[in-house]
Amino acid sequence: MNERFIYGLKEVGIKDLEIVGGKNASLGEMIQNLTALGINIPDGFIVSVAAYRSFLRYNDLENAIQEIIHSIDFDNIESLRRGGNRVRFLISNGRFPKEMSAEIVKAYEQLSGNYNQPYTDVAVRSSATAEDLPDASFAGQQETFLNVRGPATLMDTVRMCFASLFTDRAISYRERLNYDQFTVGLSICVQKMVRSDLGASGVAFSLDTESGFKDVVVVNGAFGLGELVVQGAISPDEFIVFKPALKKGFHAIIEKKLGIKDKMMVYGDKADERVKIISTEASSQQRFCLSDDLVLQLSRWVTDIEAYYTGIRGKWTPMDVEWAFDGLSRQLYIVQARPETIHSQVDHSVVTEYHMQHSGDPLPEVLLKGIAVGDKIGSGKVHILYSLDKRLIDGHEFEEGDVLVTDMTDPDWEPIMKKASAIVTNKGGRTCHAAIVARELGVPAIVGCGDATRVLAGKNEITVSCAEGEQGIVYEGRVPYDTVQYNINELPELNTKIMLNVASPSMCFKFSHLPNYGVGLAREEFIINNYIQIHPLALLHHRELGDAALTSEIEKRILGYENEEDFFIKKLSYGIAKIGAAFYPNQVIVRFSDFKTNEYYNLLGGNHFEPHEENPMIGWRGASRYYSDAYRVAFGMECKAVSIAREEMGLGNIAVMIPFCRTVEELMKVQAVMKTFGLERGRNDLRCYLMAEVPSNIILADAFCKHIDGFSIGSNDLTQLTLGLDRDSSLVAHLYDERDPAVKQMIAQLIQVAKKNGVKVGVCGQGPSDFPDFARFLVENGIDSISLTPDSVIKTIKAMAS
Repeated sequence: MNERFIYGLKEVGIKDLEIVGGKNASLGEMIQNLTALGINIPDGFIVSVAAYRSFLRYNDLENAIQEIIHSIDFDNIESLRRGGNRVRFLISNGRFPKEMSAEIVKAYEQLSGNYNQPYTDVAVRSSATAEDLPDASFAGQQETFLNVRGPATLMDTVRMCFASLFTDRAISYRERLNYDQFTVGLSICVQKMVRSDLGASGVAFSLDTESGFKDVVVVNGAFGLGELVVQGAISPDEFIVFKPALKKGFHAIIEKKLGIKDKMMVYGDKADERVKIISTEASSQQRFCLSDDLVLQLSRWVTDIEAYYTGIRGKWTPMDVEWAFDGLSRQLYIVQARPETIHSQVDHSVVTEYHMQHSGDPLPEVLLKGIAVGDKIGSGKVHILYSLDKRLIDGHEFEEGDVLVTDMTDPDWEPIMKKASAIVTNKGGRTCHAAIVARELGVPAIVGCGDATRVLAGKNEITVSCAEGEQGIVYEGRVPYDTVQYNINELPELNTKIMLNVASPSMCFKFSHLPNYGVGLAREEFIINNYIQIHPLALLHHRELGDAALTSEIEKRILGYENEEDFFIKKLSYGIAKIGAAFYPNQVIVRFSDFKTNEYYNLLGGNHFEPHEENPMIGWRGASRYYSDAYRVAFGMECKAVSIAREEMGLGNIAVMIPFCRTVEELMKVQAVMKTFGLERGRNDLRCYLMAEVPSNIILADAFCKHIDGFSIGSNDLTQLTLGLDRDSSLVAHLYDERDPAVKQMIAQLIQVAKKNGVKVGVCGQGPSDFPDFARFLVENGIDSISLTPDSVIKTIKAMAS
């Protein structure tokens, strides 16, 4: 048996997992092989697994611990808590062999000397042998102690780390995964602290944590030490970086979200206070914790780490990384890295979809919204827990199938979380430990709701839905839902290209797993509704209106951006880029905004700028707005957003589409305005498509073909205008049918003319999604592509093949 107690971090690697645990093995591996790439990793030393086992033998604890563990009833939370407390008490009161304590102190003094300090501040991190494995993360199961200084304090925290191998959550976790409780050993990393208390820190994943989408780095962070981000005590800033564009040197940040960073953890200023939590200054709450340059640098490091581990493991190995930015040295550091263990194990060819049944009258009441974790739905009795202390439980034991409602969970709650049908919390972000555990357990969770414990007090049963986008929704009562499972690999091959209609960026990473040749329709108005929610002219001119309430609201929403125009352009570019990245390198056709005047009116501030029209459906919409003096500057912001996504973020697969263009002259006017704002058909391979939804588009198809790269048939409006009816009117709804012979003849004629001119033609209206026989008609007439709503892809492919 190897009885060496101390190792330098530089001495170990992946092969030494049984000697130094998963976290230390990974740190040593990176120091040996990745610092040459410029990745900064703080130095330190290791207290080995042999030291832990020697400590247990010296205090004669092994048999006593085994007896306690064997006595635990794992279905009983109180039994688990009593057993865990007894084991930790025994270890925490143990004594160190003299030679071991002398070696630890000597190693600490040598580390301190390297930084020209008598006793430097260090982080003391647990590192178990069953930890950071490719198939099980064991994330947050053992303890970490920050800002430890001095030999006496160091030895106390080493002892507490030993004891933390038997936290309730760690015991329960090992039991659930059938890991032997007694073969698992603990090592400790004593690592130089990064002064992120004066900077920022957080976590980063080399994939999207909700969908498993491979091509992004997701960075979460906040000011101060990183524990509040990891614990989920605050809602962090979030950045998403597109890896293929990053590797080509583009400014590849495709999304930024400002978090609610009202608290931060910093060094304590008392002798017995290692760290403390303080309020974040208002000016810091209103800005991002990292500059774009640092986000990109961190993302490059994360992709380098992923590439290295993928290489040594021989298969794709996405990574979960903890980072820290030193406010004194202004340097970025990686302080931990472990394999991600949830989506890397998922077979994305097998898809299970959850669908709410929003039928009946009245519709179910929405009680709360928050950040969705996972994509499942769960229902059950509300059980509010303010503490794991049984005295504070709501009058009865937490039962299997209850919905856990609390302020914030941490990994200590794992024994209860695994019994829950769903989880709802006031605080937290989607990369905190609680969210990671919920995903691993397969339990739907909604975090960051704000006041769930207050709103849901007194409620009996609720339904928790994570199946409706990145925003989770809590409904009153038990709302029925359906599940559908299918295997993508079993779908038949088609000659016609299937593309997707993507309404919102929030679901695009998930939809990217569906069989597709890209996106035939991404509507800007959905991005504006979801990401911006303000009329573009109100953003630009609100101060001129004398509407103090409007100005106040706009000023709150644009925090973190240079000005109103920057807010609109950046937010729109992020939404466009996120969809472009999800389907890269396949083409993504982004349609410029096609709000009608009544819809624009409903945006914040829209009442100041929109005229009243008797029939907005055939009024001032689409192309006619873009070149008008009244709207031209707002359209310019749309063009700039597309240009940023294509040329700065590197998403050259994005094409544009002009909706509701009545004449060839209008088309040319729009393209002239586009050019003045940086978008020119053909430059940098920009493709320009036309929505074929007005009968004049078909009648003059030969003329239109000379100025575009393709048509996309909007069957909804084309049906309306061919049959001369208002599709919003219930009085003539019985006449509305895309399969009417007149509509089909218009479509067949357009396909024929487009083919003659060598111009592509697809369809993006609702018809093919609703009616497989209509899709069959399109295929028979030689349509190049059919763009479907994601929920209809599978059934339409099967219908078309049959």
